[in-house]
Amino acid sequence: MYDSSREGNNEVFSKKVKAGKRTYFFDVKTTRGNDYFITITESKKRQEDGMYIKHKIFLYKEDFNKFMEAFQETVGYVKTELMPEYNFDEFQQKPDDLDPE
Repeated sequence: MYDSSREGNNEVFSKKVKAGKRTYFFDVKTTRGNDYFITITESKKRQEDGMYIKHKIFLYKEDFNKFMEAFQETVGYVKTELMPEYNFDEFQQKPDDLDPE
C-alpha cells in the first residue's frame, strides 16, 4: 500500500475533468527526493448518503509510456473494433467540464 506521508506528496499540477456523474482528477505530485508521479482519481457522489467515493491509481514515471500505449490501444480497440459506427465526438468536452486551473 502507498504511504503518502513517506513520499512528501506535494502537488505540482492538477487537471479536473467533469464526466457526467463522475469527476476525474489528474494530479502530478513530487516526492521528497524530487521525483514525480501521477495520481488519477475518480470521484463519484453516492446517492444514498451524499458521501464521495474515490478510487485512485498511482502511476510512476517508469510506467508512463507503457500505460499510455496500453490505454491508447484499448480505446482504439473499442472505437474501431467494437463500436466503429458510434460517434464518440458527441461527448467532446465542453468548456465547463474542464477546471480552468
